[in-house]
Amino acid sequence: MPETILVVEDEPAIRELVGFACETAGYEVLRAECVKQAKEQLHDKAVDLILLDWMLPDLSGLQWLEQLKRDSRTGAIPVIMLTARGTESDKVAGLEAGADDYVVKPFSPRELIARIRAVLRRGSQESEKTVVCGPLSMNEARFSVKVDGVDIKLGVIEFKLLWVLAGAPGRVYSRAQLLELVWDDAADMDERTVDVHVLRVRKQLAGTPASDLIETVRGMGYRAVETHND
Repeated sequence: MPETILVVEDEPAIRELVGFACETAGYEVLRAECVKQAKEQLHDKAVDLILLDWMLPDLSGLQWLEQLKRDSRTGAIPVIMLTARGTESDKVAGLEAGADDYVVKPFSPRELIARIRAVLRRGSQESEKTVVCGPLSMNEARFSVKVDGVDIKLGVIEFKLLWVLAGAPGRVYSRAQLLELVWDDAADMDERTVDVHVLRVRKQLAGTPASDLIETVRGMGYRAVETHND
């Protein structure tokens, strides 16, 4: 099945040029002239990448990009900003808002297709290193943790610990097993160290829909459970 690209561009000529270039390269293309239409397209069909203009009639592309990245349903979709705004500050704003790449108009269709392929290839590689457990999603390559699309900050050890538990929901890990899997110097560590770091993870997840994700199994150890608090 060909990968699907959503082109969000209000200028008909540019929208058709980009769409034609993508179709010629073998992609399936959806077109939208505003954010409202783009949302409708996303509701009806899953897409693999979004080409997003900045200046749109109903909402700026940058604002919608920020919304996309906060939403757990769309946060993983790669987005390439395709815009005439080419200052350094514009590029920084786009990338910091979550864009995977930034292409300035006028552009070469050949270069655009190369950028699309690079972003899709990178996304494919990173998707192999993703864990989803209930409302929690983790990406190892990006060192990111999100609960319902909201970023959670963890230290390296806490990230590794949560990665192991969330990667096998329902499986009980003893403290000794977690030491071996998470710590490089496990032989020199006390098993109570695991308890300390589990507590730290729980504190970071407190107040989120993943607050009860790590469960203590008395006399055995810990496990992750796929719960979603309302």
